[in-house]
Amino acid sequence: MAGEIPRAQPPPDVPAPGRHPYLPLWRWRPNPLRRRTDRMQGWVALWILLAVLVAAPATMFAVGDTAYRHYRSTAEHEARTRDHRPAVLVHDAPRHPEPGSDEAKKSRYPVKVRFTGPDGAARTGRTDVEPGLPADSTVLVWVDAAGEITGPPLTSEQIRSRTMGWAILAFLGVVLAGLAAHAATALVLRRRNLAGWDAAWAATAPRWSRSP
Repeated sequence: MAGEIPRAQPPPDVPAPGRHPYLPLWRWRPNPLRRRTDRMQGWVALWILLAVLVAAPATMFAVGDTAYRHYRSTAEHEARTRDHRPAVLVHDAPRHPEPGSDEAKKSRYPVKVRFTGPDGAARTGRTDVEPGLPADSTVLVWVDAAGEITGPPLTSEQIRSRTMGWAILAFLGVVLAGLAAHAATALVLRRRNLAGWDAAWAATAPRWSRSP
């Protein structure tokens, strides 16, 4: 419509490469179009980067150390409360795949077994065995303090693997938190920047659109 003030158009976020060869530092370079929010956004990004560089390794180490202590304590407790006990198959194990084949070496089937618990009472449970084992065959099972069939205690390799997993997750968590903080800050400052351009254009546009 005639006489309506067009909406302000802010400058692009990144200057043209030909005019500003050091693009990562353009918010600190002299620029007549640069606003206070541009410089503020640059400083915020710098501080977030420094914070992530310091916090990410520290958090990774702290979480990794805590996880290592936890899993090592768990492994020690499992080693004290679990032991290998002989168990007898109640019935034949399935014969597929063919016993002795390469596939059979990797296959296990859950079979009901009888064993003696820590209290001396006869118990039954299920454990994975090789295919083709006949009834009354003897296998070794891990039994916990409650007399239940369970897995073996954590190994050193499992402790290291789980510790590294938690440490990596902690590192990525700090990095993602930094990226989220930067994105939120940039969004807020950009909105303030646009509002400032709108106000400045509203004050300037009438002088440009005034008829001679």
